[in-house]
Amino acid sequence: MILTIRTDKPEAEIGLFDADGVELSYERWHAHRELEATILQKIDDLLQECKQRDEEYELQGIVTYAGPGSFTGLRIGFAVTNALAWARQIPNAKATGDNWIADGIAALESVEMPQTLSPDYGSQPHITTPRK
Repeated sequence: MILTIRTDKPEAEIGLFDADGVELSYERWHAHRELEATILQKIDDLLQECKQRDEEYELQGIVTYAGPGSFTGLRIGFAVTNALAWARQIPNAKATGDNWIADGIAALESVEMPQTLSPDYGSQPHITTPRK
């Protein structure tokens, strides 16, 4: 199974696909400011749901929407992607655009080990200078 993660906007999305890109399960929820508190539970719930349906439980890769989008949302999504990929020693890839899932699954074919991915914010973050 391939896990997909999209966290660039207030409505987060996660999905499970087979290696051919066929959707097994998909969930959207209004995460907004609770993304960091809900994303791992949502992923676990999705995996358990597929396991109960006797579908292959083993994750073979992770695809994450690259951006642009919410600075904090993208950071959370990529932190989860990188951590899960390294913990499970599975490949991970990022993609953008309307066909990001299919493009990401195709990109996984050329990745053997997990890599540290960074989001594409679309512009430099607006970070204020500290007050003295």
